[in-house]
Amino acid sequence: MTDFAGKNVLITGAASGIGRLMAQKAAARGAKVILWDINQPGLETLCEQLERWGYVAAAYQQCDLSDRADIQETARRTLAEHGPVDILINNAGIVSGKPLLELTDEAIERTFDINTLALFHMTRCFLPGMIQKGSGHIVTIASAGGLIGVPRMTDYSASKFAAIGFDESLRVELKRLGHRHIRTTVVCPYFINTGMFKGVKTRFSFLLPIMEPDEVANKIIGAVEHNKARLLMPPFVLALFPTRLLPPALFDEVVTFFGINHTMDDFKGRDG
Repeated sequence: MTDFAGKNVLITGAASGIGRLMAQKAAARGAKVILWDINQPGLETLCEQLERWGYVAAAYQQCDLSDRADIQETARRTLAEHGPVDILINNAGIVSGKPLLELTDEAIERTFDINTLALFHMTRCFLPGMIQKGSGHIVTIASAGGLIGVPRMTDYSASKFAAIGFDESLRVELKRLGHRHIRTTVVCPYFINTGMFKGVKTRFSFLLPIMEPDEVANKIIGAVEHNKARLLMPPFVLALFPTRLLPPALFDEVVTFFGINHTMDDFKGRDG
């Protein structure tokens, strides 16, 4: 079991969505939460809320996760002020929701900077402290979109495919290097009912529901506590694995039948 009580838990993208909910749930378990986000007012509001609720004092750092230098400097301050991080939850992510030819170069690069490259920079900053302590937990919030690509998600899906590969390689690398007490968890949820994916739709909601944020946050925290290496939500997402054995044309037909290829047709996102 990974115990949150008395641990330093760093969560990126903590000012809103499931990042905010995970911070609340980690704090309720006795963790000292260290909150990172580019949205400083949101961080301040969350810290004030946690203190009102009587939890261990939270700390926050404003950071632009698309900027490697900012990540490294913010990590330096975090380590100096709070010591090693015990549980790192790489949660921050963005989505464009546009066809490939409508994406700007800058939008594509920003998606990979935040969804993928930040995983490397964050882990490289905080993994040495975990190795020195002989324990730790690194959580990668990926996506079911990292298991299957759909229209209007070329940049997002590619970035999340990379996130899953990052976690898998890191997991086995840590074992090969003898760091078996440093755990990893990768999380692949279907769409979540937050502003990030406003407007998405599902054809068979009993199989692939648009998930509620509180339920997702609870499952993630539970998966970390129980050292689950992989969490797929909802269970039907597991069906994506065997369909990969189908010929591509048949695979595309199956995915279209379940409505997955039309999920982003009415996407609006946070600015919609």
